[in-house]
Amino acid sequence: MGSIVQLSEHVSNQIAAGEVVGRPASVVKELIENAVDAGATDIDVVVVDAGRTLIQVVDNGKGMSSDDSQLCFKRHATSKISSADDLLSLVTKGFRGEALASISAVSQVELKTREAGTELGTRVVLSGSDTGEVDEIACSEGTQFAIKNLFFNVPARRNFLKSDQVELRHIIAEFQRVAMAHPDLSFRLQSNFSDLFNLRPGSLRQRVVAIFGTKYDERLVPLDESTDVVKISGFVGKPSFSRKTRGEQFLFVNGRFIKHPLMHKAIMKAYEGVLAPGNFPLYTVFLEVDPKRIDVNIHPTKVEAKFEEDQAIFSILRSTIKRGLGKHNVAPSLNFDTELSISIDPVPSNKIIEEPQVQIDPTYNPFKTASTTSRSSSSYMKSMDFGCGAIEEANIDNFFEVKESVEMLEFPDTIESSKYFQFQNRFIVTIQGENLILIDARRAHKRILYEQYLDDGMGLEGEGSQKLLFPEPIELNSADTILLVEASDVLATYGLELEELVAGGVEIISVPSGLAGKIQDCIDSVLEALRDGTWADEEGRREKLAAVWAQVGSIPKTKKLSDEEMSAMIGGLFSCASPATDPWGKSVFTVFNAKSIDDILG
Repeated sequence: MGSIVQLSEHVSNQIAAGEVVGRPASVVKELIENAVDAGATDIDVVVVDAGRTLIQVVDNGKGMSSDDSQLCFKRHATSKISSADDLLSLVTKGFRGEALASISAVSQVELKTREAGTELGTRVVLSGSDTGEVDEIACSEGTQFAIKNLFFNVPARRNFLKSDQVELRHIIAEFQRVAMAHPDLSFRLQSNFSDLFNLRPGSLRQRVVAIFGTKYDERLVPLDESTDVVKISGFVGKPSFSRKTRGEQFLFVNGRFIKHPLMHKAIMKAYEGVLAPGNFPLYTVFLEVDPKRIDVNIHPTKVEAKFEEDQAIFSILRSTIKRGLGKHNVAPSLNFDTELSISIDPVPSNKIIEEPQVQIDPTYNPFKTASTTSRSSSSYMKSMDFGCGAIEEANIDNFFEVKESVEMLEFPDTIESSKYFQFQNRFIVTIQGENLILIDARRAHKRILYEQYLDDGMGLEGEGSQKLLFPEPIELNSADTILLVEASDVLATYGLELEELVAGGVEIISVPSGLAGKIQDCIDSVLEALRDGTWADEEGRREKLAAVWAQVGSIPKTKKLSDEEMSAMIGGLFSCASPATDPWGKSVFTVFNAKSIDDILG
């Protein structure tokens, strides 16, 4: 008997589920997209315990017959394609016929569906791909899916799920992507039977505002471009409203959300020169391309795509966004009408016109040394300020003089008499014994603050926490508001106290000491931490937040420090338990001795 056997349908479905159903959000995505493909105009989504216990999707689409309601759970059963040639003209969301088979393999499923024009519908119950019941029932037209106890038969997969906050964030992201692509449809999302979104049909602009908040209306710059290669529409955000965190970037191709690094790069290129480093703009960009010139079948979850003319689309997309920003006066642009219109005031009638005079120094000789150069030249230069005060006349005479030997070079007295000085307003240079130490001041400050926040209890029981005189409102989209509110009890124990606002967003009541002037940066950094898998672990969360507070509270990358500040920085750094690296593992300082310098100089 041979060693190769054919896997059972149940096992192969479970394996396929690993590609298609990575987490509850994957189920939400597949079911919502099926509802859209079924022609639904009203789609309701309910999740309990971030999808672990229940995911319910109800639509008013065309529904299924009794036969189709059972066949849809078979692998590669689909109504979207019948041959490989159909892949070249796809206009629907799903088409492989893997989703329902994969979902039913790792959950308990109940399906209720009824076609238009029929009196009774069909109810199908499955548990781990095993069909339990099929019967006729009275139900509304359309389809209702209830996915219960996800990964109940694959406990290892269930254990790998993140916290409810993280999983709910992924569900919201998938919901927003589909809702954004179809502003003409109604969508509703409930978490633990409380409304998170209730979106009514409207324009794309109205849908963006409904998802992110009313204040986003003023932040949007429209796009509209049509070429033989691609049609571009949608909105990008004004640079002044960019954020340090990702999450508000949406790219669609033929109505399907995709992730495409090259197109993202094109969008970021359009913002060059007007966007602060490390910030990310909002964008909701729609590309319409001939289906024959794009392949969306290169990834099981269909979130990637391959363009036949990607370089051409890259250039068109970048130019379209750049022009859109220019038209709305949020990016530098040339107004050629203004440039060519030169305004010259008329010459007064009583003014005497004189021939321009050129001032020449007849004693100037470029071959003479600086010491013999005309006094007029040195007098001019001594008045120039190079950032360290005016240069003395005596120094100017010798400024360009070539020294006869290296031994003649001397350090200024200010450095000789000091134990440390600053280079480029960024590095602290100090001498310890026979070693020269170069310290990155910002990284050193991060390390000092990090250990202080850990030692001070991170604001626990009020220690290290600063209450604001006036609570500060922070505007956030619905998804980010949910994340912060659900984590508010934990955040309060670490010095960040907040409350949800009725109109959306949160109100900051207290912050960790030293961060009162950087509240928005603090919130952005916390949101990044909330999306991190370490949030569920208490020790990991404590270290993560200490690093976040240190990152936000540290000095800028370049900052002029006084002697007292440099002395305190050096003392504080070498009093730390781990002075060699910052909280993110980057080197804080480097040491040079005579041998290492000789090696560098060769």
